[in-house]
Amino acid sequence: MKILGRVAVFPVMPSRINRIYELAFNLWWSWTPLAQELYKVLDPQLWDAVNHNPVRFLSHVAPIKLEQAASDRHYQENYDAVLAQFDQYMHPQNPTWFKQTHPELADKTIAYFSAEFGLHEALPIYSGGLGVLAGDHIKAASDLGLPFIGVGFLYPQGYFTQRIGRDGTQEAISEKLQFSEVPATPAVNAQGEEVVIWVDLPGRRVYAKVWKIQIGRVPLYLMDTDTDPNQPSDRELFARLYGGNEETRIVQEIVLGIGGVRAVRALGYNPEVFHMNDSHPVFLSLERIRQLVQEHGLGFNQAREAVAAGNVFTTHTPVPAGNDAFTHELMDKYFSNYWPQLGLDRESFLRLAAQDTQWGPRFSMTVLALSLSSFHNGVSKLHGSVSRSIWQFLWPGVDAEEVPITHVTNGVHTQTWLAAEMDALYTKYLGADWKLHLDEQKVWDKVSQIPDAELWAVHQKLRAKLVNFVHERVRQMRLEVGEGTAEVAAASNLLDPNALTFGFARRFATYKRATLIFRDAVRLQKILSDPERPVQIIFAGKAHPADEPGKSFIQRVYQASREAGFEGRIIFLENYDMNMARYLVQGVDVWLNNPIRPNEASGTSGQKASLNGIPNASILDGWWPEAYDGKNGWAIGEERTYQDQETQDQADSQAEYALLEDDIVPMFFKRDKDGLPREWIGVMKEAIRTVASYFNTYRMVKDYAEKFYLPAIAQTAQTANDSFLEAKDLAAWKERVRAGWPQVAISAKAPRDEKMPVGQVIHIQAITRLGDLTPDDVTVELISARDENGTLLNQNSIPMQLDRHDENGLYYYKAQETTKEGGNLVLSVRILPNHKGLFNKHEMGLVSWA
Repeated sequence: MKILGRVAVFPVMPSRINRIYELAFNLWWSWTPLAQELYKVLDPQLWDAVNHNPVRFLSHVAPIKLEQAASDRHYQENYDAVLAQFDQYMHPQNPTWFKQTHPELADKTIAYFSAEFGLHEALPIYSGGLGVLAGDHIKAASDLGLPFIGVGFLYPQGYFTQRIGRDGTQEAISEKLQFSEVPATPAVNAQGEEVVIWVDLPGRRVYAKVWKIQIGRVPLYLMDTDTDPNQPSDRELFARLYGGNEETRIVQEIVLGIGGVRAVRALGYNPEVFHMNDSHPVFLSLERIRQLVQEHGLGFNQAREAVAAGNVFTTHTPVPAGNDAFTHELMDKYFSNYWPQLGLDRESFLRLAAQDTQWGPRFSMTVLALSLSSFHNGVSKLHGSVSRSIWQFLWPGVDAEEVPITHVTNGVHTQTWLAAEMDALYTKYLGADWKLHLDEQKVWDKVSQIPDAELWAVHQKLRAKLVNFVHERVRQMRLEVGEGTAEVAAASNLLDPNALTFGFARRFATYKRATLIFRDAVRLQKILSDPERPVQIIFAGKAHPADEPGKSFIQRVYQASREAGFEGRIIFLENYDMNMARYLVQGVDVWLNNPIRPNEASGTSGQKASLNGIPNASILDGWWPEAYDGKNGWAIGEERTYQDQETQDQADSQAEYALLEDDIVPMFFKRDKDGLPREWIGVMKEAIRTVASYFNTYRMVKDYAEKFYLPAIAQTAQTANDSFLEAKDLAAWKERVRAGWPQVAISAKAPRDEKMPVGQVIHIQAITRLGDLTPDDVTVELISARDENGTLLNQNSIPMQLDRHDENGLYYYKAQETTKEGGNLVLSVRILPNHKGLFNKHEMGLVSWA
């Protein structure tokens, strides 16, 4: 049968409970357990079978069950309570955080672009941490009341479903998502018309229909090219997340960036802020420039200033080779008709994102993002530092620590990842309104008031739920591959409910080193099989279908799980998703993480675990160096780099084994007369207290708002005033400064190899030649720092004052520094461009040192 169309048919909702249909189309239910319960209690087996998708559930549930619920008094009471909570959320009596702190900006718009959004297992359009972070970000934006919209793709086949063969081989299965059965509706414009946008590609035009998913108070707009009149090949190009080759990737990113801006405009939005979550959407900057050039008559450099004013770029990749960079041939193929619309020739266009790589010159998406945005950040403190080093070449002459890339450390959406049982415990001891103060330390300090016995009892219950979940998943895995009756039945005995249980679940990229713990198999077996102190490890995760080394890691772990000495102690669960993640981060005893430092940009799964009282045992990478305090978990290995990978693997594996043998395992099994592991529970409480208070998306989104969104809104308004007069002036000034900078020279006089007492005043003089520039165009700075064996500490900069100038065109500056403490003080002087319109002083990448 050739299917022409598809319609999901829903039963008539009983009037008493008819709003459960409305509720299904707002993903507020995805972080509200009581709302999910309204569906689950109607038919628990169906609820699980439809992967907790309320829209699909309602199209399949028996009408008689809806009628019975509508006449059930207890169900009615729960229904009324949930809908009252929903209405209060959507139309709060008290102003949200954003409206309370920034009421004057309520009519502005922040557009957040991401290639994937991990919202819930019912919408499998995410592959891992990047997407789940985007989902948590948009949920927190809703909670905090930001004027926010999301933009991305609604992939018809999403990310692949993982199946593990009998030999441990990963199979990637694509399953089509039926849009009629997901909480998405066609997006419409002000006239009520469905929005369809187009993007020109070589020899054809590709169309994308825009869908809307409501995330609490925030709309998420997702494009879909599986629509008429697209060719079958173009429908297939956008069918899967991260599918295909480099050419597929560039086409997807063209539609995401350029098409996304057109979708936003067609929907009637004119955002002040465009936030690019990683480099995939970066072509949006080019489209915004094109619109200003074509529609407002600006030159390229003028439009560039106006666009950069409102652009925020978050990089997620700490490895240079992991950043998208396209060949010039591909750029010629897809942009030769586009760059003339920007007012550029080929060389100028390619120069916007030029990067020399080991494969030759490339058009780097990250370079483009950094050059066309005013705000740049990594996703942890360490990642910010690594990013500054990687991209320092874009700011020649600027020290790495001053490269204008800062950081906002990732967090997690508390209500999405917190176990309902822990929620109840926190409400009991932290106060009924604790969820309104998620990022306030004083609230989480009350964790110490939770009785040890109560916290342990809740944790035991969550571990039992995890064990039951694992039994059922392994049973299903064994049925799928056709194992015998005995092997299927044995799945129910694989885990010891009293054993110390580690969780290792994440994307199976090789740098995450899933197999590190198997490096000494004999030693590991001894740790796992101690009859007095049993230990077990649950693994889960997907490898990209094209990542053969990653897939081999999965095979190694799975095969180990079936070997004598490991069977029953090592478990691999197939098809890791957000549902499985909740069971794991809520039910294991320790969250294990051993990436190659510093390749983990941030990571958030360990944050979800600690939120639920699960301590981390992790390499000091990503977010963990900021969180670890010696009492809230464990650090594996040393906080340093090694001469080669083999040396690092050997050192880290030995540290991991020793940590298990000497610290973690003994502490877990040390019980008092009441059977409680008091010292362990102390670590659990400290993990909750220190991690939950800071590593949450309330703090994270507030950081983005205060550091980036609010300044970007102000800058956008300023550059747009008087027909972009300021952008035009700034562009002209930059052109003049760049042209005149080769004539700038500076020399300085400062003490050299002298000895001075503390409190001595040092006088420094600088002499500059500015050529065609003036003192108003520059700033001269004195830099001081302490030199500790080649490492500069406490670096400080102060502007030098213009003292005089002479008839030879020389300008004399002066400053003074007072010695404040013993040690080796070093001094430097530099000259930089200076203009009130610069986003930061190193924006132009021009600096001359005396």
